[in-house]
Amino acid sequence: MDITEKSVIGELVAQDYRTAAVFSKYGIDFCCKGNQSIKDVSEKKDLKADDVVTDLIDTTTSMVNTVIDYKSWPLDLLADYIEKKHHRYVAERTPVIQKYLAKISEVHGKAHPEVVTVTEEFNECASALAAHMKKEELILFPFIRKMVVSDSMEIPSSKFGTVQNPIDMMKHEHEVEGDRFRKIAELSNNYTPPADACNTFMVTYSLLKEFEQDLHLHIHLENNILFPKAIIMESKFSKNSCQIH
Repeated sequence: MDITEKSVIGELVAQDYRTAAVFSKYGIDFCCKGNQSIKDVSEKKDLKADDVVTDLIDTTTSMVNTVIDYKSWPLDLLADYIEKKHHRYVAERTPVIQKYLAKISEVHGKAHPEVVTVTEEFNECASALAAHMKKEELILFPFIRKMVVSDSMEIPSSKFGTVQNPIDMMKHEHEVEGDRFRKIAELSNNYTPPADACNTFMVTYSLLKEFEQDLHLHIHLENNILFPKAIIMESKFSKNSCQIH
């Protein structure tokens, strides 16, 4: 997609909904006033059009590489990646989606009551994920990093006993949020906007779909790679300790 200062805002959003988050960041109305060019709206709002264009290009050219061999990564690198890539994504996208959901619930809630339920479900998900990620960032991931860099034969000290305990809790919470998003997908007809949907409605459902896709990869990296390898690593510490004694 060719993006320049002359590009029309509404057309960019129609081609790639990820651009909506950039326009929202700059306070640019892509819904009701989407017929303006980036140059025109930047002049009116005293923005640097070059900055807006650069952000748009960065956003639309960043794609998740599904062929990365995550299994070959050291566990501390994988934990860092999950935190900086997926945790940051959740933290940045959540308030944007909540804002849009609140708007379409207010405007379209009577005609489409399912949107109100979707909003309630996503708000609960946002709260749960925020607490979930903090537990990983403050407890589980630091322990995994300590195991990776430990040059002793003993397991690093922890307050939770075996690493299996926090992992079991994290996996349970993953399951709860996975179920919640399946409900959201069902309520939204798999993120299909109704025929009378406005731009904001369409963008919101697209963002929800993207959020779910990112969450799926996020959970996969933890459940299927990081967690099992952490358990194996801890078991090796235990065996080494037994051999010493």
